[in-house]
Amino acid sequence: MFRTLKTLVAGSSARAEERVRDIYSIELIDQKIREAEESLKAAKYTLASLIQRERAEARQVSTLQERVDDLIKRAKEALENDRQDLVQEAAQAVANMENELTVRRETLCRLETRILQLRQSVEAANRRILDLKQGAVAARAVRREQDIQRRLNRHVGGESAIDEAEGLIARVMSRDDPFEQSQILGEINQGLQNEDVADRLAEAGFGPSSKMTASDVMNRLMA
Repeated sequence: MFRTLKTLVAGSSARAEERVRDIYSIELIDQKIREAEESLKAAKYTLASLIQRERAEARQVSTLQERVDDLIKRAKEALENDRQDLVQEAAQAVANMENELTVRRETLCRLETRILQLRQSVEAANRRILDLKQGAVAARAVRREQDIQRRLNRHVGGESAIDEAEGLIARVMSRDDPFEQSQILGEINQGLQNEDVADRLAEAGFGPSSKMTASDVMNRLMA
């Protein structure tokens, strides 16, 4: 029993949610578009930050590479002048900078890959949001048409003023024609008047009377 009630409540809630979503569909579309735009804005800021880091890393790599090249050149000159102490020191510095270069180049490579992926995601999201906005415009147009149709249905379809007017016309048309009734009454009265004429003729001695008279009764009594 409890499981059945739980299922019914869940079904009722789902139907209520669907009705709310239908009623406020345009508002929900606009809200989702705003949320998508906020997410896109955040993604753009992230992309800008990554690009900034990538450019800074690229400058560091370029600067380190220039320093390595300069030290190697100087170390060769020191080696030509038999300055082993300076050559050894320069070699250690070059080794340290090249190790740093390796790490920075790997970081730069990861940043470039991440930037490429995020840029593609931003472009795809931007296209989808544009499509959503166009879809929202179309949805608003459809909703306006539906609202107009509903208002029209209230006046034209269903129990509307037009239906009521049609019903009244049908009632009027189905009523008895008073003119025809007066004609029929006239015919009836005419028939009654004809019967009166026959009685008057009978009283004048032309034909038998259709009514019993006092003379008839007296004649029976005297017979």
